[in-house]
Amino acid sequence: MHKRTCKIVGFILFFALAFTFAFSSIAQASAQKAVEQKAVVEDYLIGFKSEVNQNVIKGAGGKVLHEYKYMNVVHAKLPEQAVKALSNNPNVDYVEKDQQAQATSQTTPYGIPQINADDVQAQGTTGNGVKVAILDTGIDASHEDLAVAGGESFVDGEPNPFNDGNSHGTHVAGTVAGVNNTLGVLGVAPSVSLYAVKVLNSEGSGSYSGIAQGIEWAISKDMDVINMSLGGSRGSNTLEQAVNNAYEQGLVVVAAAGNSGSKGRKNTIGYPAKYASAIAVGAVDSSNTRASFSSVGDELEIMAPGVNILSSIPGNAYDYYNGTSMASPHVAGAAALILADDPTLTNVQVRQVMNETATPLGESFYYGNGLVNVQAAVQ
Repeated sequence: MHKRTCKIVGFILFFALAFTFAFSSIAQASAQKAVEQKAVVEDYLIGFKSEVNQNVIKGAGGKVLHEYKYMNVVHAKLPEQAVKALSNNPNVDYVEKDQQAQATSQTTPYGIPQINADDVQAQGTTGNGVKVAILDTGIDASHEDLAVAGGESFVDGEPNPFNDGNSHGTHVAGTVAGVNNTLGVLGVAPSVSLYAVKVLNSEGSGSYSGIAQGIEWAISKDMDVINMSLGGSRGSNTLEQAVNNAYEQGLVVVAAAGNSGSKGRKNTIGYPAKYASAIAVGAVDSSNTRASFSSVGDELEIMAPGVNILSSIPGNAYDYYNGTSMASPHVAGAAALILADDPTLTNVQVRQVMNETATPLGESFYYGNGLVNVQAAVQ
């Protein structure tokens, strides 16, 4: 009796499991078939060689959604068999899938919120009325994300400041003033008046004499801020005098500290950043750690993002660059925002407030006064 009961129970259990598996398989097959049938009905655009014939589409099993007014085209939902039938119809010019488009988007590089420039922009301060000169390899003035107001070249054989054969200057310009639109990158001060002062050639090199001429041009054109993402290992009386003149004339002079790294307590800051009239800018990464390449020394004044910085390059393109050359324009842009917020400030006051409100990061020999904090500066 006990054995027979076990057998009956086993049979019932087996039958129940078999029925469950069978039912599950049938249900899955039915669901899969429904998904497949649904998947093959898609949106298409059907172009006719002459007059549109909606009946041809309906007869093939399609559903007309829209007939265009100024072209012989119909938007319709078609099953797979209808696509084949219409493609073979002698009166149909083409059958193409309806594609999707996305809104072009603007990227905010991490350095913008890292120095709180986005918060200042949100308050309505974007750099209006401030003139910033980029002393560099020129700026691609045709770039979709840059608005260049003017400029001049001081490089022999390369007379056009609006042509950047190197890409360095265009990248720097994008960090300062990438336009606030629906594409590319957002700059620190997107509404400044941007000027291309070409002092470096397409190879990225230039003379102190040319840089000094560029500085004098900036003074004569009433620039408010100069950015010099460039440097040399030796000083020059002429270059120092030119930088001093700019500072005395009320310009905020910002310069990259250099990419010579640290060698113990040895000062590695280059010129013109080493001059007292220039703000020497070092580079940190997204975690506010000093970049290994960033120069150090007693003249180091302030830090800014300079590792994997996304910005504009010639040809309506964008790329990631590293260097104190990328950190310097963050500070130049910050100075522009401070001036835009309060045009009565002198260049000395702008410099002072940036240093006093910087976020301390470590020993001044390696970090200066810390990370520039433009929101704290404007407050």
